[in-house]
Amino acid sequence: MSYLDTIREPADVRRLNRTQLQQLAEEIREFLITSVSRTGGHLGPNLGVVELTLALHRVFDSPRDPIVFDTGHQSYVHKLLTGRADRFDTLRQSGGLSGYPSREESEHDWVENSHASTSLSWADGMAKALKLRGSDGTVVAVVGDGALTGGMAWEALNNIAYQPDLPVVIVVNDNGRSYTPTVGGIANQLASLRTDRRYEQVLDLIRRSVSSTPLVGRTAYDLLHGIKIGLKDVLAPQGMFADLGLKYVGPIDGHDVEAVERALRQAKRFGGPVLVHCLTVKGKGFSAAEAHEEDRFHAVGQIDAHTGEPLSSIVPHIWTSVFADAMVQLGEEREDVVAITAAMLHPTGLNRFAAAHPERTFDVGIAEQHALTSAAGLASQGLHPVVAVYSTFLNRAFDQLLMDVALHRQGVTVVLDRAGVTGTDGASHNGMWDHSVCGMVPGLQLAAPRDAPRLRDALARAVTVDDAPTVIRFSKEKVPDDIEAVTHRDGLDVLHADPDARVLVVGYGEMAGTALDVAARLGQQGIGALVVDPLWALPVNPALVAAAAEHDLVISIEDCGVVGGLGSRLLQEMSAAGVGTPVQVVGIPQEFLAHAARKEVLEQIGLTGHAIARSAVEAVARLDGNVPETVAAPRS
Repeated sequence: MSYLDTIREPADVRRLNRTQLQQLAEEIREFLITSVSRTGGHLGPNLGVVELTLALHRVFDSPRDPIVFDTGHQSYVHKLLTGRADRFDTLRQSGGLSGYPSREESEHDWVENSHASTSLSWADGMAKALKLRGSDGTVVAVVGDGALTGGMAWEALNNIAYQPDLPVVIVVNDNGRSYTPTVGGIANQLASLRTDRRYEQVLDLIRRSVSSTPLVGRTAYDLLHGIKIGLKDVLAPQGMFADLGLKYVGPIDGHDVEAVERALRQAKRFGGPVLVHCLTVKGKGFSAAEAHEEDRFHAVGQIDAHTGEPLSSIVPHIWTSVFADAMVQLGEEREDVVAITAAMLHPTGLNRFAAAHPERTFDVGIAEQHALTSAAGLASQGLHPVVAVYSTFLNRAFDQLLMDVALHRQGVTVVLDRAGVTGTDGASHNGMWDHSVCGMVPGLQLAAPRDAPRLRDALARAVTVDDAPTVIRFSKEKVPDDIEAVTHRDGLDVLHADPDARVLVVGYGEMAGTALDVAARLGQQGIGALVVDPLWALPVNPALVAAAAEHDLVISIEDCGVVGGLGSRLLQEMSAAGVGTPVQVVGIPQEFLAHAARKEVLEQIGLTGHAIARSAVEAVARLDGNVPETVAAPRS
């Protein structure tokens, strides 16, 4: 009998006995390995939270007791226990299950933004609301994969701690890792408790003493008081929570359902903020994951469910690899270049630089705000920091980019991986805001390379700029074939030039290939085009404005938001220069995009050569007076 097949809602989990729970845990691990191996996804984090999630749903009554996951990629087991097992073959596919909590999928999902370190602030607000509404529910924040290294988490802890009757239970899923081993003083504190043999020795003493001493009188009081004060003073790490005013329970073996359940029940009964510290193993139960030191199969593509080996032997040449190699070369050429990552050493490719120059590499944990201001400090002392983060994670460090880096005219280079449409990770992970955000920063210079040589050139130039922030963005996709310029024009690369061109097509970054496709399609309709790549998109090159004035129509193509993006910035500069050429701004619409393969998303939003060319043909026809003005352009 399969117990997993009987689970339709959390109440079904609460009906199982100890033996049945153990069997269910084994079934869940087997299911996850088999299913996620086929679809890809966050495998390691979820193998580590099986028993923990079972205990959560046995103690708390979801959704009356809201469970907030931080980070959301550790919610697969939660999805299984809330009736979604039959849809796991659609994970991260168009119309299928999200790889994160999703309010559209289930009433049990509350927070779907998977930017780390936010759950405690959500929990603080939700618990206050429950109190004001007279509800007796408890809010549970499950914090894992290094999320406690983010400063926002500690801002929330500072607020939660002074509200003694706030119904919040904080579950720290301590696996010692984010992608790679978690770094920083907080992580070291937790690690010291996790690995200190004295803790086990003292626990054994307590167990023996309690078993032989009646729980009354001075002896028991001294013993229990020693647990609260003396043990804290000796072993220290839990003291950082107790000193904030938070009740601390742990550390608990996170793979012992009964132990976790017992700790959670105690925390729930307390009625105020309690932190339950659970020790887990990322990738638990899958030997290939447990042995994978780089990231314990944090996120995988399609793999062999037995060996963990990728099913495809072809390793695509991706943008991250080009950047990684370029950084190593720069490090050899320039001793002033240093690297900063926010808990993403391997995903951003900085691991190669770190191997060559460990003393010049700084992993600050999930703390992008700190990363940018620390970079400003490094730059102020004559170094040139390169900060590599995912595009979508730059959003939370905008103030630091603006006020600490740009205002102080510090030479800091920010490299944005996973820019543009990332696809399967969904709305919170698409890198669609960086153009708009960066465009507001005075003095900032932004490059969107179209191929590998242009990326290397952009990075080499960026580290020579010592009085302003520079930004380089690229996608997570395979690097396209090199696109050589046919000629150059005042800092612009001309990629295609038809005689008597009527249309200027501007292709930013990876959209240069799409721009060439548009030009080819226009040529088939007898409409000549000039295709240019500005190389450095910000500030806008005056030569681009001049070129716009020479054509009947301008098409600007970018894989970023159309509101405040590069096309709209070009339009502003043209207006200021008195250039009235019509402009079609093509990019990502101002909406959150559902998860799907990148190609599917681009087709859905009209960011393809076919859709753009069709719109351009209609625009030219309108200019010539051949079609009514009411002909609608495709969505862009």
